[in-house]
Amino acid sequence: MTSQAVLELRDVTRRFGASTVLDAVNVTVRDGSFTALLGASGCGKSTTLRIMAGLDRPTEGEVLLSGENVADKTAYERNIAMVFQSYALYPHLTVFQNIALPLTMRHLNAFSRVPGLGRLAPGSATARELITKKVTETADILSLADLLHRKPNSLSGGQKQRVALGRALVRDPVMFLLDEPLSNLDARLRVKMRSELVSLHKRTDRPFVYVTHDQVEAMAMADQIIVMIKGKVAQAGSPRDLYDRPADKEVAAFIGTNSINFFEPDDGLGQMNGYPVNALIGIRPEHLAPAAGGHFGARLETAEFLGSETVLGLRTERGKEILAIAPGDYPVPAPGSEVRLGVSPERLHLFDRQSGKRLNAEHAR
Repeated sequence: MTSQAVLELRDVTRRFGASTVLDAVNVTVRDGSFTALLGASGCGKSTTLRIMAGLDRPTEGEVLLSGENVADKTAYERNIAMVFQSYALYPHLTVFQNIALPLTMRHLNAFSRVPGLGRLAPGSATARELITKKVTETADILSLADLLHRKPNSLSGGQKQRVALGRALVRDPVMFLLDEPLSNLDARLRVKMRSELVSLHKRTDRPFVYVTHDQVEAMAMADQIIVMIKGKVAQAGSPRDLYDRPADKEVAAFIGTNSINFFEPDDGLGQMNGYPVNALIGIRPEHLAPAAGGHFGARLETAEFLGSETVLGLRTERGKEILAIAPGDYPVPAPGSEVRLGVSPERLHLFDRQSGKRLNAEHAR
């Protein structure tokens, strides 16, 4: 059964003066889902996230939260938590105080928050017990229990990120919005934090919306990816949908660890010829491999050994530069040697040369 939509953007457009940053964007975030907003810098993904959060307003369109139009409501009124790229921690507060801040503002009035005297205010003790309990539970979930007395400047990047997540988690929000939260971490720590975020998502069972320009990150974490290109939603679907059936050549070029190869029917593909003249043929490098008696040949220019695989840079007889992937134990020939390349027909992607849109399978031959 399809889960319920928690948040929807309907025909959301955002203009800044004469510049249109978002153009009739439609997005659905369902209960318990992990959605990635994926796109290059300047595509509008962060603006989309800010409109979801209530930090920005759409010029046109609706923002529905559990069916209610909240386009004019603040972030606080929506009870949506946002985790920023910069962590936004208060350096003079301890880890405990940073995590507790949303609860402190919610449960303690101005007098109750005054150091020392505030503890004498009616109801203050009960509120502080509640805050301590919630912060302690959250710290345990994020493995921060031993760091609660420390201040942000003594923490590592990964620890700071977990504190920022804790401050969001302690609010018990209806959903979490994360704006490139791992971009300041080194590569090894990013991989570790990816798994921690996925684990946290499963424990909370709340919708996560995650902005990133890193398609590997999106593919590894999300169950729904929304690819944004030039202020529009180019395609939305599961990671496998986007990889196996990209809607157009721009999505095909964006999704995948290595850049997809594009060929025209007259590019000298030997046995691969015979496709419609209006077709643009896409072959992912991982589906184009050295094979004796392969469909066509190309001259080897470079070979990049990556352990489990070797990335081959080649040039066809028509001068087109292409990439192919060979196993890590592939005996790389000398530069300039011809390498025969094979591909399974079912691994081909066909696009219209003019519009760039995907062609149906029946157009293959």
